[in-house]
Amino acid sequence: MLGAMFLFSINDVMGKWLVATYGVAQIMLIRSLAAGIMLAPAVRRVGFRAILVQERPWLHVCRAICSTAEVAFFYWAVMYLPLADTVAFYLAGPIFVTFFAIVFLKEHVSWRSWLAIVIGFVGVLIAVGPTGEGYGWAVLIPIGGTLLFAGLNIFTRRLAGTDEVALVTWQVASAFLFGLVIAPFFWVQPSLFDFLCLSLLGIVSALAHMGVNRALRYAPAAVVVPYQYTLIVWAVLLGFLFFGDVPAWSVVMGSTIIVASGLYIFMREQVTTRGQTAEQP
Repeated sequence: MLGAMFLFSINDVMGKWLVATYGVAQIMLIRSLAAGIMLAPAVRRVGFRAILVQERPWLHVCRAICSTAEVAFFYWAVMYLPLADTVAFYLAGPIFVTFFAIVFLKEHVSWRSWLAIVIGFVGVLIAVGPTGEGYGWAVLIPIGGTLLFAGLNIFTRRLAGTDEVALVTWQVASAFLFGLVIAPFFWVQPSLFDFLCLSLLGIVSALAHMGVNRALRYAPAAVVVPYQYTLIVWAVLLGFLFFGDVPAWSVVMGSTIIVASGLYIFMREQVTTRGQTAEQP
């Protein structure tokens, strides 16, 4: 899991560097093309028809749209905000997921989890700043991306039990179609080196997702999932190393609150799940 989070961080750094020259749609087009090539053997094994024909295709479409949009919002956000700031907002995803699960999936949570959600929202507000003037309108981009990420997770819950290759293929296909439609209008001819870097984005991202899946196979989620919050550590270090970014105190404080709230919500979910399992005959 630690290795996967490091790969995600490298992917973020490369994306922030490339988005200074190339449009978001072009990055996603080449990125998804490389990821699709890497995914091809698994698609062949499962069968394209089995991936395409699903019982609830509208859920897959909505999930794929959320996936494509949240990645696009992330690359859009790092055009204007430091890497650590953007990652800090995205770490609030689990808090929004819990809130959406209550509203849309009618899941029941204790008052303690409600309190953690409220505290997490306070952390987001602190990260934004009392007035948001330090960011301007750009602060809405990662917040929107975080909401889309939460939506992606909600649809993933609704599709529990679906073959993982099918889920990833729908995501990659959606990103590819988005890039194919939009990128030609803003195309910048890449050098061979830049093209390889753009392709590497897809490969690194795919390897990171594989690392997360393998970690969850080797150990319980309660053991490995909390390590996802090392993303903020890498974002601060790599953001300073490559871009000279120094996060403001409000971002540091807000991130700390967000991480603490997210960890508490996750741990409470694990306790609740174990209790429900123990009650089953």
